[in-house]
Amino acid sequence: MAVTPLRALVEAGHEVVLAVTGADRRRGRGSDVSPSPVKAAARELGLAVSHSVDDVVTAVHADGAELGVVVAFGRIIKPHVLDEIPMVNLHFSLLPRWRGAAPVERALLAGDVRTGVCVMAVEEGLDTGGVYARREIAIGPQATAAELRAELTEVGTGLLVETLAEPVDAWVGDAIPQTGEVTYAAKLTAEDFEIDWSAPAIDIHRLIRVGGAWTTFRGKRLKINEARLVDDRLVPTVVQPEGKAAMAFEAWRNGARPTSDELFGDR
Repeated sequence: MAVTPLRALVEAGHEVVLAVTGADRRRGRGSDVSPSPVKAAARELGLAVSHSVDDVVTAVHADGAELGVVVAFGRIIKPHVLDEIPMVNLHFSLLPRWRGAAPVERALLAGDVRTGVCVMAVEEGLDTGGVYARREIAIGPQATAAELRAELTEVGTGLLVETLAEPVDAWVGDAIPQTGEVTYAAKLTAEDFEIDWSAPAIDIHRLIRVGGAWTTFRGKRLKINEARLVDDRLVPTVVQPEGKAAMAFEAWRNGARPTSDELFGDR
């Protein structure tokens, strides 16, 4: 979600003196490590890259950096860095609703019908800063988290570029304090994605739309990748057996031939 804003800022004529991103790591089944998507894009754009937020201080003093832009970074920026340079964060919710790590997922799970993006001031607290600009979008009844992330990234990138079109001194520090009920978007764990078949069908459908929902069948995991709601009844359409590729539910059922007394969730 950070690559598109990075490219857009460069294309808009901003001088990006440093890109900070996570360290190279394994991203597949092999032993080789690879850079984050942000690092790969930054290299392509000819930008300096660091894995340490502390290097932002150097960028301020050595390169004259005026503003830090944070997108999906996943780490708290320490006070000694914020003391050196103002920062804005492109956050993917309508603050103060869904502060934290998983705002897109939590909005879907809660059944929110609207969400959006905020360009906000970075403070030491968790997404507590004032808001410079915001834009709302609707959440469709069938929208998946992947589709929502893509739309939010596009909308948020446009909002960020618009906000930064004015000189930093003309607007930074004039953020509007957040108002309203605060909710927190805690990071989801693997256990959170296990389907509770006693839950209402609409709640299970929301979990499946987030992506990664799973259950068990004959002692093995079975992912439910896609499903539809028919008269408050959940109908799986795409599943993925443990260790295999995704397939149509009907193809899986024809191969597995479950009996009438076998249920999802049995271990």
